[in-house]
Amino acid sequence: MSKTFKLGTRGSLLAYTQSTLIKNELEEKTGHRFELVKITTQGDLNTSVPLWQMDGKDFFTKELDEALLRNEIDLVVHSYKDLGSVRPAGIQLAAITKRTFANDILLIKKSTQAKLGAFKTLKIGTSSPRRIYHIEKNLGEFLPGLQTECQIKCEMLRGNVNTRISKLQKGDYDAIILAFAGLERLASHPDSLKELKALVQDLDFMVLPQSHFTSAPSQGALAIECRQNDKALLEILSCIHNKNTAEAVTIEKECFQSFGGGCHLAMGIYVKNLTFDQYIIQQGIHGEKEYFEKKLQKNSLTTKIKPIKKQNVFLGLPKAKSNRESFLYDEVILKKPFQAKLKNDQAYFITTNYALESMDKIEGFKFVAGTKTWQAMIQAGHWIHGSADSLGHDEINELKHSRFLKLFYENREWFVLTNKDSKSEIGKTIACYEREILKPKSDYLAKLEQIRVFYWTSFAQYQAFLPFLTKTESIHCCGLGKTLDEFKQNNVNVLPVADMSEFTQFFLP
Repeated sequence: MSKTFKLGTRGSLLAYTQSTLIKNELEEKTGHRFELVKITTQGDLNTSVPLWQMDGKDFFTKELDEALLRNEIDLVVHSYKDLGSVRPAGIQLAAITKRTFANDILLIKKSTQAKLGAFKTLKIGTSSPRRIYHIEKNLGEFLPGLQTECQIKCEMLRGNVNTRISKLQKGDYDAIILAFAGLERLASHPDSLKELKALVQDLDFMVLPQSHFTSAPSQGALAIECRQNDKALLEILSCIHNKNTAEAVTIEKECFQSFGGGCHLAMGIYVKNLTFDQYIIQQGIHGEKEYFEKKLQKNSLTTKIKPIKKQNVFLGLPKAKSNRESFLYDEVILKKPFQAKLKNDQAYFITTNYALESMDKIEGFKFVAGTKTWQAMIQAGHWIHGSADSLGHDEINELKHSRFLKLFYENREWFVLTNKDSKSEIGKTIACYEREILKPKSDYLAKLEQIRVFYWTSFAQYQAFLPFLTKTESIHCCGLGKTLDEFKQNNVNVLPVADMSEFTQFFLP
């Protein structure tokens, strides 16, 4: 027999929309009925002060908790990052939903974007200490055309999502930073999508990479709570619990608590569950100490590789692309860029710096494989909309299918700029460079004989070197994403590492 349950929600556009999405999912999966009940919280009433400066705690949950314990409602939907580490007695976490896009996202007016070079101060709207730290430290490196003396200054921004975007449109800020996941949920419901479409007219976006703008712990996940003694409802709600997300955000919250926790803490923590490991980034400031760590939880280099001299390590870059001595570099593959014919005003996934020549004067939506390619594109004056952040093509594929981002690039065709032998599910591949295999010199082959650890930038590179590799006990490493997938598909044992910087730092003094 079907029942009717009362679902408590805050009344903001985002809170009401995400509760509606949960309501619809539950009704579809269970056959029960769920009624939305709006409840105003302290955090909704006071939008003039940053949360970390307000007295008390649980600013977005206290009133919902009280209504739940008084039996006025049966369950509540929270943004999980709003929940404190200690919850009231009698309330139980029943489900954590699947999250997509834990990143922050920058919104900017196109008119502002076009004249960035004229700014001496760029005013960014946010009230999060974490975002303030990351923005003031890193954002200048991701904006094309800024004067070196331009100061990036954060100013308080609170209120509902629609209120914040309206303030940007009115010119109160030069750009604002929001949680991407919230905008994606708004775009997932027809009513809020219509309102959102009007709000973002004449705006552009930038999905900020986790490697430099690490998100708040559990950002992007929703938590559903009910009374601890309501066993029947706990069983019903289990149908929308996502084990993968729950595992990741639990680690994030535990790491956050190790720094003391609290909304005043300027610390970002992000965990991504991979099929074989957990990828973890911790970045921020605690007290006067800055923290940055990017690693794989299980595949630690310290446990897999014994101490090895740098002279016995191969780094799969041309020597011209690195200023580090000691490593052996790639002198076998010569990459030769050439001019590719591109359509204007389309969507591009740029996998390599060798695409720079082809991208000259090309307008459109531009995504890159990693932040090094991002920096090269910035220096050439390109606005970059997002990155795979060295995690592979799947990251871009998710961005391609984002309901929110489709408000901007709509039905544009997608192209992937790469070498002439590559394929991609993201879009039509366009070659912008080719590989030439050189005959290595005898002294280079002698050095190659001494190598014990290799870092490969592609599986094709490994294949090109294979005829010259004689040591079967060598350790082969690579980053995450497409290269790792190809090694596994070809049954070659490889040690994945978070990225090249983690690999090189391991061997530096």
